Amino acid sequence: MQRTAVITGASSGIGAATAGRLAEAGYRVVLAARRADRVEAVAERIRERGGQADAHRLDVTDRAAVDALAGSLERCDVLIANAGGAIGADTVEESSAADWLTMYEVNVLGTLHTTQALLPKLVASGDGTIVVLSSTAGFVAYEGGGGYVAAKHAEHAIAATLRLELCGQPVRVIEIAPGMVKTDEFAVNRYRGDAAKAAAVYQGVAEPLTDEDIADAISWTVTRPAHVNIDLMVMRPRAQAAQHKVCRDS
Repeated sequence: MQRTAVITGASSGIGAATAGRLAEAGYRVVLAARRADRVEAVAERIRERGGQADAHRLDVTDRAAVDALAGSLERCDVLIANAGGAIGADTVEESSAADWLTMYEVNVLGTLHTTQALLPKLVASGDGTIVVLSSTAGFVAYEGGGGYVAAKHAEHAIAATLRLELCGQPVRVIEIAPGMVKTDEFAVNRYRGDAAKAAAVYQGVAEPLTDEDIADAISWTVTRPAHVNIDLMVMRPRAQAAQHKVCRDS
């Protein structure tokens, strides 16, 4: 039977690119995201290229909805826990608790909900894979990133704990931690629609990573032989040596 991959946050960016890559690799892809029209458009593009894709409107913070999606699937071989994002760049002193809660619910509890709901099917597949999309923010703090850093540290902890708890089960746990990735929406959403502030993040950086770069890495890790687990992959553009060390053209 054809293997099935569930991708959250699949309406754009890394999620959409990953869905395309896995469809090309022969997976039936189940695309889940809050924006029904956008996720359906992504699924339709995949179908036009000969892939098998289903679109579902899903808010990963809604546990009942996550459970309903899981219950509707005959099988699940791969979960790409990609839904997430950052809000704001305020200091800890001045940041909004509501923003922190939103980031925690989407990044952390969203990963928890989808993992818990789909884990029985992942185990039953006999060869399941969970991919957690964290961030280099999950390892190194930076000014103005407190809420996002805290959420991504928590996602890193989920992946590491799952790997221990599932040892002996037929499920791999992979963590992909990107650094500077330029997508259409991430920075714009972070800066609440301020395109100028979003553009400044990448100013002078000739080649930041793209969503296709991350999708390529995800597809590679997922398609390794079943006994090979890529525990953690940290990805940065060549221009970024660390969170605070970025080469920018003058």
